[in-house]
Amino acid sequence: MSSILTGKVLIAQSGGPTAVINQSLAGAVLESRKFPQITKVYGALHGVRGIINEEFVDLTQETTNNLEKVGLTPSSALLSTRDKPDEKYCREIFEVLRAHEVRYFFYIGGNDSSDTAHIVNVEAEKSGYDLRVIHIPKTIDNDLVINDHTPGFPSAARFVAQAFMGINLDNASLPGVYIGVVMGRHAGFLTCASALARKYPDDGPHLIYVPEKPFSVDGFLSEVKAAYDKYGRCIVAVSEGIQDSQGQPIITSLTSNVEKDAHGNVQLSGTGALGDLLSEEVKNKLKIKRVRSDTFGYLQRSFIGCVSDVDQHEAREVGEKAAQFAIWHNIDGSITIQRTGNYSVDYKLARLDEIAAKTRHMPEEFYDNTRKDVTEKFYMYCRPLLGSGFPQPHRIRAPLVAKVLNKKI
Repeated sequence: MSSILTGKVLIAQSGGPTAVINQSLAGAVLESRKFPQITKVYGALHGVRGIINEEFVDLTQETTNNLEKVGLTPSSALLSTRDKPDEKYCREIFEVLRAHEVRYFFYIGGNDSSDTAHIVNVEAEKSGYDLRVIHIPKTIDNDLVINDHTPGFPSAARFVAQAFMGINLDNASLPGVYIGVVMGRHAGFLTCASALARKYPDDGPHLIYVPEKPFSVDGFLSEVKAAYDKYGRCIVAVSEGIQDSQGQPIITSLTSNVEKDAHGNVQLSGTGALGDLLSEEVKNKLKIKRVRSDTFGYLQRSFIGCVSDVDQHEAREVGEKAAQFAIWHNIDGSITIQRTGNYSVDYKLARLDEIAAKTRHMPEEFYDNTRKDVTEKFYMYCRPLLGSGFPQPHRIRAPLVAKVLNKKI
């Protein structure tokens, strides 16, 4: 392995967009352009599919001013893909990289992207081709192992918390049962962020359900009734990936009309079916008339008006660190965020095989399954991530006026 590797950088984005993924792109591009051994910085359109099709843009010719503005813009500036490459696909990727004299490959994405980066790295080693591969973390699900948290999650968590804050204010004015379905196939971090909406003791969400714990429809109905009896209303935050005790998605037990995506996964929140089905259960079995549900779906991923400044800064830095580890230190790996102090972070490099295709779940100490609620440790974990300027609702504190006629409707 040469001490100075001269050649091109190729950057691609994958999977679901986030509010800050372009900060990582800008960080990687701008940092890479500082090194004299970098001949060009390319961006692949549509992720790995764009690599196979050689759909590249020359980011060496992009202005710093515009890259900074792109960094502040949510969603994937290089566009994305849901392709999940196997070894054959990755060999084709490697052949394209070699043909274009790419010596540094930065892939911004989640679990599947880390696996792709790992396979491409192995193919390069087999061929004796010097290629530095860095996986740059990104996912609103917050389910990458080794990381304290993942870029994209804090902004999505801020959106979820603020959305439930608004829902709570609405529901307090006109009481009923409200069910909000939040993204999270295997991990409940994002759904639990709804708890940050609370300020007063009777604020919702009153119940939170996550994929890590078995979900019972009968238990759910009993818990909704208890909350409704106590507060005169009930707000529920539920992960799209809730499962029964056998590990089957709850949506499959409530309906036989289940859609599947390109990877064979059961479509969860995309159709709105889970929220509708749970609402029907509450209406029909608890006889509560005012029941509503929303499926947050894509809303929480790239909402432009609700971005955590902490998330922006960290997403920029993981992009910069990718360039530094690969070009300066000449090593491969996956950038990880490690929490230090209260609150600060450091960035370390993990081996690609330590991250690839693995899923992180919520720690046990973050969730109380008896109360169907988060713990104080989750509040301490999540609150710093939401960033500055987090809004706070207020209530009227004026005293009641004594009745004169004492009529009651």
